[in-house]
Amino acid sequence: MSNELRLGSEKRLRIFSGRGYPELAEEVANELGVTITPTSAYDFANGEIFIRFEESVRGCDAFVIQSHAEPVNKQIMEQLIMVDALKRASAKRITVIAPFYAYARQDKKHRGREPISARLMADLFKTAGADRLMTVDLHSSQIQGFFDGPVDHLFALPLLANYVGSKVDRTRLTIVSPDSGRVRVAERWSDILGGTQIAFIHKTRDPRVPNEAITGRVVGEVEGQTCVVIDDMIDTGGTITKAVDALYSAGAKDVMVAATHPVFSGPAVERLMNSKVSEVVVANTLPIPDEKKFPNLTVLSIAPLVARAIKEVFEDGSVTSLFDGHS
Repeated sequence: MSNELRLGSEKRLRIFSGRGYPELAEEVANELGVTITPTSAYDFANGEIFIRFEESVRGCDAFVIQSHAEPVNKQIMEQLIMVDALKRASAKRITVIAPFYAYARQDKKHRGREPISARLMADLFKTAGADRLMTVDLHSSQIQGFFDGPVDHLFALPLLANYVGSKVDRTRLTIVSPDSGRVRVAERWSDILGGTQIAFIHKTRDPRVPNEAITGRVVGEVEGQTCVVIDDMIDTGGTITKAVDALYSAGAKDVMVAATHPVFSGPAVERLMNSKVSEVVVANTLPIPDEKKFPNLTVLSIAPLVARAIKEVFEDGSVTSLFDGHS
């Protein structure tokens, strides 16, 4: 299998992988029928990162895949250095692929003297030499406007929803937003699953206290229903597990959880394992170490989606055609 895909005599596609999640990059490359371009990458004694590509990249269409997994800042810096190396080696076009876009929750100022870190991330990639960004399920769609160039915002929602739809009786299904801010996403789930009921959890959050929310009452009919709590990520698991408890207290028959990004920080796995949730469904936008896997966890692959998006970009096609009408 070749390490590049050609379109005519001029265009050459190459896949580059950081060390954050090489397994996903391999999956994507296999979907495209190419191998990952050989790269030397190591850390100096003080933690600085060295990158060198082992083959010429001049004139290629470069796609740099790196999940911003722990340690987050190291993975971001490595991807920035890879982009800089490609730019200086005369790659024709550079697309940064960050399945999980770090700092996306810091997309606006809640109070004075706070940063907008999601914008800073976009600026850093542009400065390094990126021509295009590709990511999956941003925490906030407005982040697309932070990057001065094309942004391909892919959606894992159809992947997750179709899996859930194959597992449950849709006539007794309620899609639940963990807060009022994600009701629109719940409506999209409902559309894909044929018009199921939706509900949401009324909650409050103190912007001064990270990763902590006060879960209130359930708004919507959930008694006797199979409920699916949907979110873009599971970080510490506090919001999700409180929502699960609230739904059972309101009479739900069964509760599943579906989220795109399995961040699984701190007590997340313990909380999920100790909750009454029947199944946790996530996408593989981030690596999940063996110690963070548990029996009722289901992981679905986004590699085919990312590979199709790469192919559309490379062939100057339409990435929007992948959204199945959902945006």
